[in-house]
Amino acid sequence: QVQLVESGGGSVQAGGSLTLSCVVSGYSSSGCMAWFRQGSGKERERVASINRAGRATYAVSLEDRFTISRDNAKNTLSLQMTSLKPEDTAVCYCAASVAGTRCAYRDYDWWGRGTQVSVST
Repeated sequence: QVQLVESGGGSVQAGGSLTLSCVVSGYSSSGCMAWFRQGSGKERERVASINRAGRATYAVSLEDRFTISRDNAKNTLSLQMTSLKPEDTAVCYCAASVAGTRCAYRDYDWWGRGTQVSVST
């Protein structure tokens, strides 16, 4: 079966940086890949998405601080996060889809279990 496993979460001070990684197994041709996050008591939101060619789309409020990337040969997805704020505290999820169009809007087929990012003051 298709499996997505996130890593790289942890606790950091405000202003710090973290890089999240996601390894996909069981499927090697994901069209879209994306990072989502969900803070405690909040709705899930899309952080960033990226198509197979590397074209990325970000949530407007995060574009200046976060960078999404993918390595198709390694079947991995990454999210570089800088200047972290307490409001960035959330469980972050990796997602992938068979289809490769409309990555910022489509439903995703497979999801990871999530990794916790905690930012303290």
